[in-house]
Amino acid sequence: MENLRARLREEKLDGYIITGTDPHQSEYVAPRWRTREFISGFTGSSGIVIITLTEAYLWTDSRYFIQASLELPSCYTLMRSGTEGTPDPWTWLYEYATEGMRFGVDSSTISIAHFSELSSSLKEKKAELVASDDFLSPIWKNRSDVPMTPCEEMEEEYAGKSAHEKLESIRNVLRKRNLRWTFISSLDDIAWITNLRADDIACTPVFVSYLFISLTKAVLFVDERRFDKDLLRIVRKDFSIKPYESAAESLSSLAKGPGYFNPDRVPEIFSSALSGKRNEKGADISVLMKACKNEKELEGMRLAHIYDASAYVSFLSRLDRSQIYDEITISERLENERKKIPGYLGPSFSAIAGFRENGAMCHYKAERGSEKKIDGHGLLVLDTGSQFRFGTTDITRTLFFGADEPTEEEKRDYTLVLKGHLALLSLRFPKGTKGFHIDAIAKQYLWKNGENFFHGTGHGVGCRLSVHEGPQRISPAVIDVPLMPGMVLSDEPGLYKENRYGIRIENLLAVKEDMKTEFGTFYSFETLTLVPYEKKLIEMELLTEEEVRIIDDYHKHVYEVLHELVDSDVLPWLQDATSPLHVNRIYS
Repeated sequence: MENLRARLREEKLDGYIITGTDPHQSEYVAPRWRTREFISGFTGSSGIVIITLTEAYLWTDSRYFIQASLELPSCYTLMRSGTEGTPDPWTWLYEYATEGMRFGVDSSTISIAHFSELSSSLKEKKAELVASDDFLSPIWKNRSDVPMTPCEEMEEEYAGKSAHEKLESIRNVLRKRNLRWTFISSLDDIAWITNLRADDIACTPVFVSYLFISLTKAVLFVDERRFDKDLLRIVRKDFSIKPYESAAESLSSLAKGPGYFNPDRVPEIFSSALSGKRNEKGADISVLMKACKNEKELEGMRLAHIYDASAYVSFLSRLDRSQIYDEITISERLENERKKIPGYLGPSFSAIAGFRENGAMCHYKAERGSEKKIDGHGLLVLDTGSQFRFGTTDITRTLFFGADEPTEEEKRDYTLVLKGHLALLSLRFPKGTKGFHIDAIAKQYLWKNGENFFHGTGHGVGCRLSVHEGPQRISPAVIDVPLMPGMVLSDEPGLYKENRYGIRIENLLAVKEDMKTEFGTFYSFETLTLVPYEKKLIEMELLTEEEVRIIDDYHKHVYEVLHELVDSDVLPWLQDATSPLHVNRIYS
């Protein structure tokens, strides 16, 4: 850190902002851009670092409060975003700044929109935001290069549309808006448009690139050494290829006439090339096309979940809960079952396996050497996912370990989370409904008991793409995007009791048209995930007759789909796990 401060003094800067992202505003980044981790030691996927000449601060959200408090060195102040009395980093910077102060930020890792907004804010204090070069490379020994993993084609039988068809769909939008071009920086959008996948970011099959599309040409800025001869010939049918590093220089001559780009995703280094007054700005044209899966993509997502479930129930059936495991070996056992499945490519994110108090850290990641033993009584939060050639999965189950019975508190908490989970997946809602309209559906039973969770209830999921896909989301955040048929989202309420245990239950859901009445069109959810709930943790007295029916119908469907796919030694466990709940009681 002192080397960085020496550079700040040389440049006459009073502070430096580290966004922790890459030139594409990716949530998860390749090793080269793990700048937040390099400077602070914090390994979470979200956070902003501000280094001043005398102090250091890290802002992160509630998923990582406990983790950050353990990982940050003592010279850092942890700022708990969203908590009372804690300003966000930009409000803090505004309050900290005084006349004449100058703050630097790497112009390749901050978006045009964010740079403009923050710059305007600081100008009010007569301070300045400086679009700087990368200050970290000179002090980062053995920093990784820009990744260049081989690209491969996602077959049209799984993609549903050719790259040419997708380009024409985007061009049709440009024509309707009297625009001549669009420039795209978002890596999952580029992968979707081109029907290409790679492995530049762990668990997310994208490749570092930019894409320019006009009414007559498409230019893909990527190193052509990524393609074998056959694939290169296919790609060149629709795309000209130029080096990744040449994008900023080339764009000035390509972007003629009125165009379109997303200032929230394109980095500040392109601002001069995109500063035309007639340019329009907004979410990438492809973003809703990608989010609303076509029928072939939905078929692939369904198949991925069937295969993934067969591996998951095989793992559960072969798990001897009287034995001692640890958090790493438990996720490795599941991974080994998945590796047996046709079309499996790898995990869709790093496994989260948190036992007892570690489960209360909702994005906890076990590290070799400090992993917790799974020994005796306790709850395990197991959040994992898969990438298949034809789809992506994400599932969380909370498992009970121990020879004794769960406590009444554990059963009560699990069942309250389950009730919210069921309420959301069984919801019917009118066309036009947005994620924030229905967020409380999954929280209502926790709220009645004075409990809550603070992460999103549901995030979008891509098709052999990012496990976190926008713009669809279910959370309190006011995101002005309605839920539409073909969108895939998670349903994952939870409950976290610090130093005790965590609970989370997650299925993936696809939005579908349900019915039309005199009041309009209504949508509902198709449940994609096919893994039984932890029946031992269910408190029957808290369930209604309708909730019991939903669980029993779900378990019946799980059995019908999976029983012919699993090995004979798995079948008895599957039969028991999906058998009807006991209902011989009076419903309240």
